[in-house]
Amino acid sequence: MAGVLDTVNQRTQLVGQNRLELLLFRVNGSQIYGINVFKVKEVLQCPKLTILPGSNPVVRGVAHIRSGTIPIMDMSMATGNRPLQDIKNAFVIITEYNLKTQGFLVAGVERIINMNWGDIHPPPKGTGKEHYLTAVTEVDKQLVEIIDVEKILAEVSPVNEHISEGVVTEETHAKARERKVLIVDDSKIARKQVSRCLQDVGVEVVALNDGLEAWEHLVGIADAGEKITDHYMMMISDIEMPEMDGYTLTTRVRSDTRMANFYIVLHSSLSGVFNKAMVEKVGANDFIAKFDPDILAERVVSQVNAD
Repeated sequence: MAGVLDTVNQRTQLVGQNRLELLLFRVNGSQIYGINVFKVKEVLQCPKLTILPGSNPVVRGVAHIRSGTIPIMDMSMATGNRPLQDIKNAFVIITEYNLKTQGFLVAGVERIINMNWGDIHPPPKGTGKEHYLTAVTEVDKQLVEIIDVEKILAEVSPVNEHISEGVVTEETHAKARERKVLIVDDSKIARKQVSRCLQDVGVEVVALNDGLEAWEHLVGIADAGEKITDHYMMMISDIEMPEMDGYTLTTRVRSDTRMANFYIVLHSSLSGVFNKAMVEKVGANDFIAKFDPDILAERVVSQVNAD
């Protein structure tokens, strides 16, 4: 238990400091990609894969790892490139996204680096609408691309974006029309999923792309002498975002007396033993793991009915 607590303490030192750790890897060729270490469970040499007939071509098979069966996706194919050829010498990055475990087949794994989110930027304009990037950065004078894994998962295994019947009553839906919610997420797919869910509740949605953009937006409202809570009922923010992460955004909001009472929900595909400690440290009101439309809608409905 002491070891687990020590790890929690070490990881939470990054919280509120706008920092993250990236695992760097290669897919095909010399281009370097990155993934947040918080989402990585382990890295291993590609195990024996069992082909699943009728599965998405991106899923190269399933592997039996630690008494579990995990789908293994070809990261190269998933991002629109040719399949990896030398599978025997490839590696699998085992990750946890949206409360599910999956593996990504990659050509090679480089190293882990500690970075500031301020050095990680949105994809350059002109990249196109169908790209698979959420951010880019530079390491040792080489471009590192951070892949939008949520987009890959949504394409391989689409999720339901609409809430179940009975979650929202007609009375709540009517009240929700007078409410506005700020959502912050760097993933285009995630913004679309959350927006559709909240639109089913009935609230108006304003969607921004990262924590810095959201912070400047909120400061602009406060500097104009207006109350944040007169504009928004609540904020639902992702955690991993370029420029400024959700932890730092929450910390800044809590430290500004003009918006200290703003209701904040952190909504992330990050999950595991660290979340409770992190949410408590930065002062968020709640944490929801992505993506369950009913659970998200229930939190919003609760706030609508709390007013």
